[in-house]
Amino acid sequence: MRSSEMCDMDWIEEARSIANGIRKRVLGITIERDGSYLSQACSSAEILATLYTKILKLNESTAPKIPPAFTNVPGKNKGNDISGKNYNGKGSSHTDRFIVSPAHYAAAVYAVLAEVGRMDQKGLDQFNTDGSTVEMIGAEHSPGFELTTGSFGQALSQAGGIALVRKHKGDSGRVFVFMSDGEFQEGQTWEGIQAASFYKLDNLVVYVDVNGQQVDGWTKDVMNIEPLDKKLEAFGASVLRVDGHNIEALAKSSEPNKDGKPLFVLCYTNTSEGLPLLDKRKPNLHYVRFKTDEEKMQFSKLYESM
Repeated sequence: MRSSEMCDMDWIEEARSIANGIRKRVLGITIERDGSYLSQACSSAEILATLYTKILKLNESTAPKIPPAFTNVPGKNKGNDISGKNYNGKGSSHTDRFIVSPAHYAAAVYAVLAEVGRMDQKGLDQFNTDGSTVEMIGAEHSPGFELTTGSFGQALSQAGGIALVRKHKGDSGRVFVFMSDGEFQEGQTWEGIQAASFYKLDNLVVYVDVNGQQVDGWTKDVMNIEPLDKKLEAFGASVLRVDGHNIEALAKSSEPNKDGKPLFVLCYTNTSEGLPLLDKRKPNLHYVRFKTDEEKMQFSKLYESM
């Protein structure tokens, strides 16, 4: 085996380990707090692990390893401002920007920050506690979050504006967005796609967790979004479909795109990946809370074995 191939294998194993670590950390939160957005961590673990270990070009974190308590939202002339984007390092013309759209994926985002050493486990222990910036629903002061994205669909519009400015400035760094598939039921999402296509924002890359589930059940039953690739292409975007748990495929999908089109990487995933005990609950997995002491014990044993 060539040395380059060995390096690739080392990286893949590292990313796989980080993905498993994301699931374990969020399962631990779910057990400790008697509930969390666990299935979202199961489906997105490889996506986030690949972004943070292979794809994103970021500087070292400038934020404290243990997040400070909430004081006020970021802004000028407010004193001790706290900004979650600092966990992704100081921005420059050659580094990437990472925008998280579905704020309820916060536990998974915090977990990947802990896995790659940008945040301490003691910070994760603050999850959803009074006065903490490590909130259940991430906001602009939460670790790893640059923006408060509000209603679904807003992040893509904001990211498009950032990408447009960066394109005019000639920055080599790209703008990455992480989205969930339910957001394609929102009108503003399609307005954002239309604008990104019109302005030829080929520096905009969107990774979508297509896990097929949402708060009310299967996405196909609530409001079907498929064929998502054909719809995106009709709006002028470039589209790739990948197995969202295949780390090599995820990494290859991020190669720079210079065709004048925003790139959407549709990552088809499983909301019980790594935690098959969740299978019997499908499709009711939006927020996981254990129903009995016996069920909690089963998941606790699984946690210890991970």
